[in-house]
Amino acid sequence: MPETGQLMLETITRKTMLYKPSLPGMDYAMNPVLGCSHGCRYPCYAWLMARRFGKVKSFSEWTRPILVENTLELLEKELKKWHGRIQNVHLCLTTDPFMYRQPEIGRLSLASIRRINQSGIPCAVLTKGVLPAELAELDERNRYGISLISLSEEFRGHWEPGTAPYAERIAALRALHEQGCRTWVHIEPYPTPNIFAQNIDELLEAVAFASEIDFGRWNYNPVVNQFPDAAGFYQAMRARVADFCREHGIRF
Repeated sequence: MPETGQLMLETITRKTMLYKPSLPGMDYAMNPVLGCSHGCRYPCYAWLMARRFGKVKSFSEWTRPILVENTLELLEKELKKWHGRIQNVHLCLTTDPFMYRQPEIGRLSLASIRRINQSGIPCAVLTKGVLPAELAELDERNRYGISLISLSEEFRGHWEPGTAPYAERIAALRALHEQGCRTWVHIEPYPTPNIFAQNIDELLEAVAFASEIDFGRWNYNPVVNQFPDAAGFYQAMRARVADFCREHGIRF
């Protein structure tokens, strides 16, 4: 049942759930939701692709997430079918498994991770929401990550308006870290100073407890190329993140 005041999401069914993405180093992935209420305005690559391939017609439609109601049934079938082939499952590439203030999505994602772990397969999780404490009870090989590109709530309100406040994201990740979980911070898409000026060292210090950090540039928006020597800026930022990780024993 939905929480008090929480509307039930619309649902769809799909024919498949697990798939092999083309990203280097990634094994399998799944997306138990169509759309995302976070409404990121970078713009979001997942939204661009959904519009391009006719899955949604507008951004407002994209920000009204739809649950794949037969997710667990598909997992049950596919985990048995591909037993021994799947090494790891990523949640998610085109949506968010713990979408902020979307408890139905969170419950489905948690149930999916549990089922995948029961087959002896670890998961990698990435969210702009709040990672639930229950994840600490699952497979110790799982990796739990947050996307974090700023500490400024002003920035978040403009560019990531539906996401969890940064302090909430970090606190949930830290709590899992303190329970012995593998934790990960995804710093992408990092803005050039003409988009938003900030000190990357402050961001890094806020997540210095993490097991792993990665870094990536801002894409799909021409304003980034209006910054003088954007390529040089990103080279310098990447070097700073790499140095910080080396100094703190963090995987980069």
